[in-house]
Formats: sequence, structure tokens, C-alpha cells
Amino acid sequence: MNTQLTPNDLTDVVEADRAHLWHHLSQHKPYETTDPRIIVEGKGMRVWDQKGKEHLDGVSGGVWTVNVGYGRERIANAVRDQLLQMNYFAQSAGSIPGSRFAEKLIAKMPGMSRVYYVNSGSEANEKAFKMVRQIAHKRYGGQKHKILYRARDYHGSTLATMSAGGQYERNAQYGPFAPGFVEVPHCLEYRAQVETENYGEWAADQIEEVILREGPDTVGALCLEPITAGGGVITPPEGYWPRVQEICRKYDILLHIDEVVCGIGRTGTWFGYQNYGVQPDFVTMAKGVASGYAAIACMVTTEKVFEMFKLDPNDPLDYFRDISTFGGCTAGPAAAIENMAIIEEEGLLENTLRMGERLMGNLHALKEKHRVVGDVRGKGLFCGAELVTDRASKEPAPEKMVQAVVAHCMAEGVIIGATNRSIPGFNNTLCLSPALIAGPDDIDALTDAIDRALTSVFG
Repeated sequence: MNTQLTPNDLTDVVEADRAHLWHHLSQHKPYETTDPRIIVEGKGMRVWDQKGKEHLDGVSGGVWTVNVGYGRERIANAVRDQLLQMNYFAQSAGSIPGSRFAEKLIAKMPGMSRVYYVNSGSEANEKAFKMVRQIAHKRYGGQKHKILYRARDYHGSTLATMSAGGQYERNAQYGPFAPGFVEVPHCLEYRAQVETENYGEWAADQIEEVILREGPDTVGALCLEPITAGGGVITPPEGYWPRVQEICRKYDILLHIDEVVCGIGRTGTWFGYQNYGVQPDFVTMAKGVASGYAAIACMVTTEKVFEMFKLDPNDPLDYFRDISTFGGCTAGPAAAIENMAIIEEEGLLENTLRMGERLMGNLHALKEKHRVVGDVRGKGLFCGAELVTDRASKEPAPEKMVQAVVAHCMAEGVIIGATNRSIPGFNNTLCLSPALIAGPDDIDALTDAIDRALTSVFG
């Protein structure tokens, strides 16, 4: 650790944190007797806390964000230079980095055309929801306004995105939610609702059943993660995505793919949906767009959707009447340009595929060794291991024991993730999403730590 803070400075920081900071996703009572953890420095794949302890980061900043690793001077310099030249102007006008990044981004997304800048993944999804609702009024007399979402998927923390949230413990105590959001079943083959040879097609057909039940003339969009992230790293079964695309086209339903986690290289392609040969109408992204060096999120859509919002001279309310204040910040696109350049120049998509194979291989080896590992799944550097107490019954391992595995790894200086307080009874999946720069030694260190933790917690 190379912090310039003195021990007294660090003590002051800890006390200020304890007295005034409201941490995310945390119960604060333990801080009455223990110090909050403060991360003070990062370099490459590693971070250091206020006590100088080094940690190997297996979750890219805790929430699958720092795709190109810590300490990237060229990104920091690009942000600094841009802020001195022009830091902000409302997105009703353009900016140099905003225009340049939009062009670079669209070049990676065949079939897509327009970029709408916002400041978070939740907000990006909100914008798409608003567009669907406005299209319903403009073209369908307000009827085709419903938005379908999938069980176990997550789309954000605002009330509207929680209305489209399939993680029930995250939603608890925050209702009532917005009307017009309808759930479709999950597609986790390991916990298939029925036994069938073509489970992927069957799972997609359940979406069609919901559409028919609700009435196709009332359904405007289907919002899905390409791979379910916090709901258990659920990779879609074979045949699922082509059938989903077919259903959307059959009923004139807009396909909204939430790439907040999978986007910008996480699965070894620029976007997760590009693994499955589908063409979305909306793509939302955040997290890895600038690897956390600046706040940026994007709602990307097709020219067809954009054309729906060209002003009708007979209707002064016809355009998309929306603004995102911090969508006008220039730091985000400036950082995103350099972030994308690093991924290209260092071959990080290719590295993600190579290291992803190693990670999955190591996880399968853990499954052979530990009967508590019921299933492993993932794509690229986005993998999960579902823990069970019995393989035959697939009884989920208790959340407390899964979190004990995470804590054991943390004590060893290895940070991993797990589903927690999301799916009642099924918060039992370990989650790994190391930065795209990970090397073989990093991958092995992650899974070796899990190996020791499984032995310690489960025997």
C-alpha cells in the first residue's frame, strides 16, 4: 500500500465513516464494535484496506464494474484533461467525448443506432421503460404499455426498476410498485420447472403463455438480462434466446436487454447478447462502460425506435420529454473511450475467453472434489457455483454458510461474491467476476481460496 495518509489520518477517516457514512447493502450495527472496511488503494487486480491488508479482487470492485483493473493512469489523465476543457453541459447540447464515444460504441453494436447518456444502470432502464410507455400512447392508444420481466433478474433500485425486479427480498418492504409490470418464469435449467429435452425452448414458451394470458395487444416490451447476474449467474439454456426473439417479433414486442453487468467484455464479447444471435430494440449498460473511473450509463436503441420520437408538428408533446442531469457530464464518455481502447489494445476480450475457460475448469474441479458444489455455470469471466447440502435433492445450502465461505476467503485476502438477500431460499450461489486483465495465477488463487473455504465451512 502506498497511501500518503498518516496513521492518525486513517483513524480520522475510519471515525468519520463510522459517524456519518450510510453504506450500501449493509447492516450498520456491527460498526458499533468493529471498524468499517475502507479501501484506500487499488492496482491491477488488487486493493488495499486502511490496515494495509492486500486483497485479490475477484468481483471487479464488489459489483462487477472495474473491468480493466485499478490504477489506469491513461483513463485518469483523460478524465482530468476533459474536465479542465469542458466538464459539463446539459445533454440538450452535445460534447466532443460524448459524440466520439457514441460513435465507437455503436460500431460495436450492429443494428443499434442511438445512444442516450445517463448516470446509472437503474436510470438507463427507466429511460427504456418510459420510451415503451410513450410509444404505447403514440401508436397504440395507451394499450400496449405492459413490460414483462423475468424471475431472478435485477434491473435496478428505483421504484420503477424494482417493479420489474425478480429478486423478492430486494423488493421487500418497498411496495406498492408501479402497475403494468408482469413477471415471466426463470430459465435456470439446474432448477428446471419441468423435465424436458428442450428446456430452453420450453422456458421461452412460458413467456409466450404470459403474453397470451395478458393479451398481446397490452404488452409493449420484454426486459431480460442476457445472463442473469445477481439472481445466481444463470446462463440461458440452448434454444432459449432464438425462441425469445421469435416470440417478440410474432407479437410486436420490443426486446430490451439489460447489459449493465454483462456489457463491455464481461462474457468475452462486447455484449452478452452477442453470444446468442439476437437483435434487441433497447440495450442498457453501465458498470464496465468506464470501469468505474467515472459515472456513466447508456440507453442504446435502434434507428426505428428513434424515428418514433421525431416531432409531429401537430403534437407538441410528441418527442421524448426527458432529461438526465448528469448525462451531461463529460468525464464518463472521456473515461469510456480510454476504457474501450485498453480492451482493444490489450486483447482483453480474448483474454477473457482464455481465462474464463480456466476459471470454469477450476470450478468443475471443485465440483469433483466438494459434493456441496451442485452446479457451475457461466461465460467468460462471469461465473458462479451453486452450493447445495445434497446433490440428489438439490437442497440449497443455507445462506449463512454460503456467506461463511465468502468471509473465509476475505480473511485470506481474496474477495469473492455470493447471492445474498435476493431470492428467498436460494441465496446459495458463489459469484466470480474478476477484471478482464486476470492472469492464470489470479484465477488459480481465487479458486484455491474457495477450495480451502469450502473445506473449512462444509468439511
